[in-house]
Amino acid sequence: MKADTLRGHLDALLLAVLDGRKLHGYAIIEALALRSEGALDLPTGTVYPALRRLERAGYLASEWDVVSGRKRRTYRLTRSGQQALTAERAEWREFTTVIGGVLRAEA
Repeated sequence: MKADTLRGHLDALLLAVLDGRKLHGYAIIEALALRSEGALDLPTGTVYPALRRLERAGYLASEWDVVSGRKRRTYRLTRSGQQALTAERAEWREFTTVIGGVLRAEA
């Protein structure tokens, strides 16, 4: 998938992967790849800065945990993050409806 296609949607994707879960950065990358059936194979240089930005915005909280015997920073949604995800999902539904209507072949 083209990087330009994701522009503007990365935050929503990261929030969605963390919905109801606490994951470390690499597990987030793996979850994106799994849920997209491999279409989203994002580099750490894209994901980690976005996670830090979302944390600064108050949408994520992080803490150090031991995962599989290794110390890793894990992330979870805050209440603000959950509200942002709800809004992102509503905007996405509206966007896909509008764009779908335009791209649909005329009968």
